[in-house]
Amino acid sequence: QVQLVESGGGLVQAGGSLRLSCAASGRTFSNYTMGWFRQAPGKEREFVAAINWSDGTTDYADSVKGRYTVSRDNAKNTVYLRIASLKPEDTAVYYCAARRQWPLRHEANYWGQGTQVTVSS
Repeated sequence: QVQLVESGGGLVQAGGSLRLSCAASGRTFSNYTMGWFRQAPGKEREFVAAINWSDGTTDYADSVKGRYTVSRDNAKNTVYLRIASLKPEDTAVYYCAARRQWPLRHEANYWGQGTQVTVSS
């Protein structure tokens, strides 16, 4: 059974940086796309970033390009999301997601439970 477990969220000040982690288990992910979505209060869940597990190709939502970086460590079966220059509008629950194919923008086969990121001004 596939499990995605996020960590690294918390309360941070605007201007700081944060790195979220997603530990994946339950199968090999060599043909998967892994990534992140977020859901801010009162808003729908939206795509943030994705990475192809095999070749490292990345994809970002336009709204996060330049400040967000997605990466993976194949040996650790872990996907990361680094957020730089945090802004209050980055406040959201961040979800790790996995899909059996590319891309990840609109749907996923597996979801993590989410980790809260709150940015104070």
